Amino acid sequence: MIKRIAPIFVIFVFTAATWIALGTTVDKRTDEYDKKLRGAVGELWGTKQKQEAPVICDSEGTSHATPVTLQASNLTVDLSFEPRQKGLLWYSTYRVKFGGRYQITNPLDSPRSATFVFKFPSEKAIYDDVRLLVGGQAVPDLDIRNGKLTRVLSLAPGQSESVEVGYLTSGMDEWWYDFGSGVNQVKNFSLTMNTDFSQVDFPENSISPTKKEKTQKGLRLQWQYTNLLSGVKIGLAMPHKLNPGPWVSQVSYAAPISLFLFFFLLFVITTVREIRIHPMNYFFIGASFFSFHLLLAYMVDHFSVHASFIIASIVSVALVTSYMRLVVGRRFAFLEVGVSQFVFLVLFSYSFFFKGYTGLAITILGIATLFIVMQITARMDWDAVFGTDSPGSPRGELGEAHSAS
Repeated sequence: MIKRIAPIFVIFVFTAATWIALGTTVDKRTDEYDKKLRGAVGELWGTKQKQEAPVICDSEGTSHATPVTLQASNLTVDLSFEPRQKGLLWYSTYRVKFGGRYQITNPLDSPRSATFVFKFPSEKAIYDDVRLLVGGQAVPDLDIRNGKLTRVLSLAPGQSESVEVGYLTSGMDEWWYDFGSGVNQVKNFSLTMNTDFSQVDFPENSISPTKKEKTQKGLRLQWQYTNLLSGVKIGLAMPHKLNPGPWVSQVSYAAPISLFLFFFLLFVITTVREIRIHPMNYFFIGASFFSFHLLLAYMVDHFSVHASFIIASIVSVALVTSYMRLVVGRRFAFLEVGVSQFVFLVLFSYSFFFKGYTGLAITILGIATLFIVMQITARMDWDAVFGTDSPGSPRGELGEAHSAS
């Protein structure tokens, strides 16, 4: 028996090593792709967008040196998720339509001049439909320098003036609204965010919305505060599509588990039924399992992950069943071997599509395999299997009765 198990174990170790090499290769290709393409995608679409709150300066440009204050902020942000695939990776790119109406008040009894300074999220991004309205009137000639839009306002005693700013641009991964450095007092603040996606996440150190409701396209998120004192920001992380490269490497690294369970069950079944399968047969089965991951790793460059998964599954199952049909017969090949491969290879790998449930799926599969093997081998004479019987040694109920007598 040991002579039968040892070659199978060597074949398993060799196949596991090839999976590790494949997973490492895919990881390396993915990292190389990411280093080359992330910068290119950022140049085309922009990077993480962080819109800062406008600053009110005096005539000399000193921030908050005058009693002119930002009395209210009413913002609308529309986010459209438009991911882009480059090689083995998906990038979470998006388009954003920003519109903000700010109310600026001079509480003094004397007239003052103040400069409204609005900083765009990034100097390298592309902005379209940029608009500035003061008191509801569009400003034709915009003063934009070093990525900042400025406008001098002349305010009479006690006067409130509304300033509206809007633009269209694009970004990647996250969108933020920053109240400013340190702890800030924010008065009469309202931000309404409309998304065309429902999978949202709020990054660390960001404020959760005060209201959330579903729409036909996605979500409407609202942040409303009367007098907020906070040093955190409003942020939203874009959804992440399944990245083919990292996904294939994870499936490849876990593949030895599926092959071990398959080999274990196949060995037990053939031993119980006294079906002789040569270690070379196990070698070709292991190679057919590996073909699934090898084909998958290079197909995802050109096809969708799901299409590649289906094609690779069909090819691998066809290889094993057609081969085992010639080795042990049609019924055993299609029933025991084919069904087992479908469970341990196809369904096992498919569980990686469900992020967070893979570990549970592997655990359930392992326990189910253990249950099946225990039921099959419950009445097996293990001494006879391993050749450890000695002449005249009693076994089972007859042996116990003999010993008792």
